[in-house]
Amino acid sequence: MGEARSAPTVGQMVLGMRLRDLREKAGLSYDQAAKALHVNQTTVRRMEKAEVGLKLPYAEKLLQTYGAGQEEIESFLALAEEANRPGWWQRFRDVLPDWFSLYVSLEGAASRIRAYEPHFVPGLLQTESYARALLSVGFPNGTDRELDRRVALRMERQELLTRPGGPHLWAVMDETVLRMTIGGRDVMRAQLDRLIEAVQMKNITLQVVPFAAGPHPGMGGPFQLFRFQIPELPDIVYAEGLTGAGYLDQRADVAAYLEALDRMGTQATPARRTESFLREIRKEL
Repeated sequence: MGEARSAPTVGQMVLGMRLRDLREKAGLSYDQAAKALHVNQTTVRRMEKAEVGLKLPYAEKLLQTYGAGQEEIESFLALAEEANRPGWWQRFRDVLPDWFSLYVSLEGAASRIRAYEPHFVPGLLQTESYARALLSVGFPNGTDRELDRRVALRMERQELLTRPGGPHLWAVMDETVLRMTIGGRDVMRAQLDRLIEAVQMKNITLQVVPFAAGPHPGMGGPFQLFRFQIPELPDIVYAEGLTGAGYLDQRADVAAYLEALDRMGTQATPARRTESFLREIRKEL
């Protein structure tokens, strides 16, 4: 049986979906696939859902059973070997919750990230001082070393916005985000300066929903929507709660969040006016 782990990588998710598609194309049931491995059907189901690590001998046997050619098998196994390697974020497992590990993997593979933030600046745009002040409150019982590690993880995540072929980030924030003082006035000034720099980047779009706009569809809480250029991966929504998070990929669920983002975008200040909005708030500090 495959070895369980806290969260799959995007590569493992994609390969699991490919195994499912090949099985279905071959017209085989879970039971029939399981017999080829001498395991129960639950193991095959978990492999397709990337709930267990993908063992190469198992994958090779399944591909042979599904009628894949040798070239396809060799290509799949090479991808599986790469996908099974720990992501860079695994260096931070001591401070990275299991439920957030998948988020970092999805974030790094996305071609487009749309986000709604009602309380805080999006993590990908936080300054180090802002992140430190925020995380010290979020983890009040953590040690200084753990705080340093959490800040380092957040800063390293931000590198994806400046790498070649990085994602486009489109974030909608409530005005509350900019009015709430995190870490003191100096920290907020620097954070606003960072946001002003960010809106000038081609792959970043920021909008602010002003207080005057009134209620809007996203008031239930923060969420992110990831879109990928990988054909097998559907849009995935991440919605965070107090003690964990949920990942949604059903079309109806994703459509509801996408509609909420679109409606908030119409209520928010147009992106072309975001910089002046930020500068006005900056003057007040």
